[in-house]
Amino acid sequence: MQSTERVRILVVDDSVLYRKVVRDVLKQHPQVEIIGVASDGKVALEKIELLKPQLITLDIEMPGIDGLGVLRELKDRASDTKAIMLSSQSGHSAMSTMTALQLGAFDFVLKPEEEDYQASQTALAKKLLPCIDAYLSKHIIVPEHAETANSFAAAAAFYSEPIVEDFDYVESSQELEFREPIRAVAIGISTGGPAALTQELPKILGDFPLPIFIVQHMPPVFTKSLAEDLNRLSQLEVVEGSDGAIVQPGTVYIAPGGLQMAVIRNKDSFEIQINEDPPERNCRPSVDYLFRSISDAYGNRCLAVIMTGMGDDGTAGVHLLSSTGVKVIAQDEPSSTVFGMPRSIIHHNLADLVCPLNHIASEITSCVNMSRRTG
Repeated sequence: MQSTERVRILVVDDSVLYRKVVRDVLKQHPQVEIIGVASDGKVALEKIELLKPQLITLDIEMPGIDGLGVLRELKDRASDTKAIMLSSQSGHSAMSTMTALQLGAFDFVLKPEEEDYQASQTALAKKLLPCIDAYLSKHIIVPEHAETANSFAAAAAFYSEPIVEDFDYVESSQELEFREPIRAVAIGISTGGPAALTQELPKILGDFPLPIFIVQHMPPVFTKSLAEDLNRLSQLEVVEGSDGAIVQPGTVYIAPGGLQMAVIRNKDSFEIQINEDPPERNCRPSVDYLFRSISDAYGNRCLAVIMTGMGDDGTAGVHLLSSTGVKVIAQDEPSSTVFGMPRSIIHHNLADLVCPLNHIASEITSCVNMSRRTG
């Protein structure tokens, strides 16, 4: 059943033009109520206090109190208001966006760079409206115009497997059995990912013996900033994947934004491949793309992890891995910013273990250690 509940949104941007573009895009969504606009952070905070919006679109770079200042104040107030950041595609904006996500921003979209107004509106709509849908789904409101490409039925049709109602999974790795030692860990993650990775990746100790491959849905430049941030916080080395790099144990490889990442096996080593192959499920980098290559390179000697994210990228890849005996960890619903990706795994009975975010790192380590005792 479709919901008629509407989300109250405040538009915050110092540019008159962008305020108009954002408002015109938001008006296209049947479950959005625009309750006001603000031209800077100070006015935004005043209006948030007065109007109590559930969601704000928030420009990062503004005079006076900028977007990060607004987020810090909302955090100090323990406000329930969530923010979707509007960011330009630059190194400085990418770093600021990473900080915004760590401060609790729900998600971010890139400001369109088209000179034509209609083209800008169209480009923004493709990114912003799905973010609104993701927010609505998290708050148990069914988006009235949600694309069927992200539905369970579409995911099932993608590899001709039915959706199940009885899910067969455990809640602790101690209940799992491993036939082969794990040689690599592959993670798929999207909306809510930077904050989730910032929380969990630093928990993995520096003597972790395996490579970790991650697809985080993000545009170019932003994945590099994410890798740099995680590298500063983690005991493991975290890098953006580069074409031809020889895979090293204890290193985390994040797929570059806007490109596909694969792992190939040579005689005595494994190698990263970066290319411009087409998007899959509208994603580049794609979890499915990476996971297929992981299956070819490592066979059943890997561990798959699906964490918070919108859509169902990773379902087909996990299906392939699971069919060879690979164990699959899925993040649970309460701890997911958006439950789309892990939900698709669980509802296709592909998850072996379902756990909250704060257990992900420890369960990965536990699975690796348990598997090594098999061989």
